[in-house]
Amino acid sequence: MKKEFLRRFTMFALLVTLALVTAVVSANAQSHANRIVADVPFEFSVGYKALPAGEYSVQQIASAGNGLLIQSSDGKISALRLSDGIEGTKVKSPARLIFHRYGQRYFLAEVWNGADKTGRQLAKSREESAIESEFKQLASANENAHAPNAVYETVEVLAILR
Repeated sequence: MKKEFLRRFTMFALLVTLALVTAVVSANAQSHANRIVADVPFEFSVGYKALPAGEYSVQQIASAGNGLLIQSSDGKISALRLSDGIEGTKVKSPARLIFHRYGQRYFLAEVWNGADKTGRQLAKSREESAIESEFKQLASANENAHAPNAVYETVEVLAILR
């Protein structure tokens, strides 16, 4: 009786261990499946955090997928930002990061994985909104600045989906 109980308990413990290992491996594979990797050649801001030029990975976090983790390749620098889903007009386009450039200041604005027509749009920080307002005032003061691009320029950096 004691041997039978011990045998069943061992089988049960083995099954639970196997289930846990499978769940951890599956979760780890899913969390890294949609990483977008790009080499950003300039310093940029994500929310209130300035990030130096370098290689970064971007991946969705949270169960709803509305959080983005932007992390340097060495893992020493990271930023979190909420984002909203957006629909693209192009059927097939490469993975890319889109920045808003005001003078020499760059702000991460959108993330596209290239696998489908949806992307993620980051909310503008107060800092970006203030700079945008300042540029609009300068553009309206300048008689030759009638084009919408007089406020900011969009810069795309190609990326790889890993």
